[in-house]
Amino acid sequence: MKKSLIALACTATFSVYADVDYRISITQPQHHLAEVEVKFPKSSQSSIDVQLPDWRTGRYEILDLANGVRFFDAKSQNGQVQKWEKIDKSTWRVHLSEPTELTVKYQIYANELGLRARHIDDTHAFIDASGFLMFSESFRSEPVSVELNVPKDWRSVSGMDFADSKHSFKADNYDILLDSPIETGINQLHKFEVDGRKYELVIWGDGNYDVDQMLADLKKLVQTGTLIWHDYPYDRYVFMVHATSGARGATEHLNSTIIQRHRNSFKDRDDYIGFISTAAHEFIHTWNVKNYRPAGMVPYDYVAPNYTDLLWLAEGSTSYFEDYLLLSAGITTNDEYLNMLTKRVNRHLKTPGRHIQSVAATSFDKWINQGGDHGINYSTNIYSEGALVSMALDIDLLAKSNGKISYRGVHKALYKQHKLPHSFTSEDVKNILKELTDQDYSAWWNEYVDTPANIDFDKLFDKVGLVYGYPESAKVIAGLNGTARQKGELLELTHVAREGNAWQAGLTAGDLIVAFDKHHVRKDLKTSLENFEPGQTITIDFIRRDKLMNTKIKLDRDHDKPKKITFMPNPSNEQALLYKAWMGVSHPNEIK
Repeated sequence: MKKSLIALACTATFSVYADVDYRISITQPQHHLAEVEVKFPKSSQSSIDVQLPDWRTGRYEILDLANGVRFFDAKSQNGQVQKWEKIDKSTWRVHLSEPTELTVKYQIYANELGLRARHIDDTHAFIDASGFLMFSESFRSEPVSVELNVPKDWRSVSGMDFADSKHSFKADNYDILLDSPIETGINQLHKFEVDGRKYELVIWGDGNYDVDQMLADLKKLVQTGTLIWHDYPYDRYVFMVHATSGARGATEHLNSTIIQRHRNSFKDRDDYIGFISTAAHEFIHTWNVKNYRPAGMVPYDYVAPNYTDLLWLAEGSTSYFEDYLLLSAGITTNDEYLNMLTKRVNRHLKTPGRHIQSVAATSFDKWINQGGDHGINYSTNIYSEGALVSMALDIDLLAKSNGKISYRGVHKALYKQHKLPHSFTSEDVKNILKELTDQDYSAWWNEYVDTPANIDFDKLFDKVGLVYGYPESAKVIAGLNGTARQKGELLELTHVAREGNAWQAGLTAGDLIVAFDKHHVRKDLKTSLENFEPGQTITIDFIRRDKLMNTKIKLDRDHDKPKKITFMPNPSNEQALLYKAWMGVSHPNEIK
């Protein structure tokens, strides 16, 4: 069996190509329980460390997945119990009494659907190896097999090849196993083929989705790979969809993706765009991250954070390209693209943390960055901020080259020059930029990547025939720099913008606003402030720690409608040509 290039090269004191065999028995699905058995090859080591990952790929956060393990047991090939000890929260050290094969058994509790690592119920199991299957670094590069013991009416699907039965799979090594989740249960399965490559759409759960539309758009989407890269890194790919009641999100994998959405969030056009955009995002990851990724993440260390200052490129650039592929494929329209871009830009401008943290810094700190009020005020986001920095670089490249060189060329070069098992650094990216443009991008990189990016959107959008401003119908209103949600008959502040008027007045997230100038609050901030004027100073009564308090605040100038990106009515030929080079379709107001 040929070793995969993705495998971690390692040596051990056993025969080459000795398989690691896994068996998962789901005998109590209603209680979210499974029994796992792992057979490791013969070893002459005095001890073997057996581990469950502390995180899973695609989610840069320590998850402590070993907390679902109970009843660990280890035996030699002749059934003799082997002494073991737990040396940290996710590592079991098994002491071998003699050279022997080793079998370990344990129970897994899997009831965390939203983590997309482990879930079992009476209708299905979602099996990501990181949440189920222990590994030993000594055997990490050996071939693996997985056999499932599941209810007879269940169907099993994975990006891995089938082994000896319809409920068994095989892979060249643990790295591939860990990046090839299994969906088994009562599900729908739809197969199709495009350009000689095979695809599957498996759906667990009922919902208001339209399978025919999903299949039609997925067929369009998977044809767009060569708009950026020179080839496809797979022959078969699986789209897994969970139509659920709560979990939401998605994760990319080597040969598949798992997408989770509320079961009734497919039908409305905005909801459907959310789904197909997610599918595009994870599809792009098949190249960006799964076939080329930054140094610090090659090979993956499954029991520690994998630090890099380029997560903005791995995730943010992927978010940026998803809109390009959808528009180029005719799945979305020009107007829908601008609506999505408007939301991203407006969210960026309402994030005070953009002045504090660069995309390089937020990439490195992704493992510890927190959300909420403090996160918005002092941090950025690798997805949205990375997408906007990617856009700024793309338009800069296109403008300087009259549309001949784009950011897509950078990713094509990364795939060609730094494909796994290699990796790349920031210097490698800058070297590619110099190769493509014959210009030194170090100063640009310092301004937009290594320091907080100050993007001039008016200047940037003008180059491609777009205008960013308030709609003509927008009215000036009084504003408070923060957000709130209705809580009973009060308004609870959920975010107070750093250095804004509410911040200066001493308000903070969690305060419960009772009244403005003795007028009881209404359903939201905008409605509650509609009878006041910008610049007016008013008194706010609020509750903090169950105590009624008050403060004075000078109301800010705001608008009843947000800024919007629109198409320039009469773009120049240069602007229209640059828009087409940028997004792959014509500017709607181009002079024919």
